Amino acid sequence: MKNLCIKTVLVIALAVPSILSAGQLKGLNVLVTSADAQTQMMAMVLSTMTIKKHKKSVNITLCGPAGDLANKNIKSTPVKRPDGKSPTPKMAMMGLIKAGANVQVCPLYLPNIGKDKSVLLKGITVAKPPMVAKYLLDSDYNNITF
Repeated sequence: MKNLCIKTVLVIALAVPSILSAGQLKGLNVLVTSADAQTQMMAMVLSTMTIKKHKKSVNITLCGPAGDLANKNIKSTPVKRPDGKSPTPKMAMMGLIKAGANVQVCPLYLPNIGKDKSVLLKGITVAKPPMVAKYLLDSDYNNITF
């Protein structure tokens, strides 16, 4: 019994700092480069959970093929969910923007597709590398890449 109590106290002592620091985080930085619709959707699902369930901020930067999510002239591929619905990553991203996520496209995306910012969906801006770097280096945010 004494051994069990010691183990329990040890587990609590190790877990509490992690739990407390996670609660103090400001949010999540999400870098999306994949062209794969399922991968893009997972980035949007985790971002949605971060905003809605954990009340944290989300910064999304779309680079390379993922920049197409920001382009209003390019359709997004539907992804079948376990409940049978098939939303697109673009639809999920638009919901994130409405929920307060900061979504930006990599500054290299537009010149490399020969377009200007007029093709971007409402609410999406062109990223400024110093600001992206600032968020990535901010220890109050976790970084995740898809």
